[in-house]
Amino acid sequence: MAELKNEYSCSLELVLDIIGGRWKVLILWHLNQGTMRFGELKKVLSGITQKMLTQQLRELEQAQIIERKVYAQVPPKVEYSSTQYGKSLQPILHMMCDWGNEYSANILNLQTKKCTKTSTSV
Repeated sequence: MAELKNEYSCSLELVLDIIGGRWKVLILWHLNQGTMRFGELKKVLSGITQKMLTQQLRELEQAQIIERKVYAQVPPKVEYSSTQYGKSLQPILHMMCDWGNEYSANILNLQTKKCTKTSTSV
C-alpha cells in the first residue's frame, strides 16, 4: 500500500488495503498491547525482515493506524503505538483470534499456538 486509492468498490477493499498482508495485523495486535520499540517488534515477529518491518510500520503510520514517536537523544529512540483507529480494530482482531483458534481445533485438528487476548479498552 504505497498510497491509498481515491475509490474502492466497497469498504472491505479499503480495510484490506490498510491492514491486509501477513504482518500488519500481527504488528497491530502487539501494539494494541502497548507501546513498543522497533527491536521489540522484530523480536516478537519471528521471520520478518528489518526491511519488511520498516515498510509495514511506515504504511500503518501513513494510514494513521499507528503512530511513531522519536525522542531527541543519543542513541536515537523510536517508539510505536496504536492510534485510536488502531485501537478500534482490537475487537475485530479478537474475533479473528477466536475464529483461528476454533478453525484450528475443529477443522485442521492442529496443535497451533493459540493467540491470547489482552484487555485493551478502546
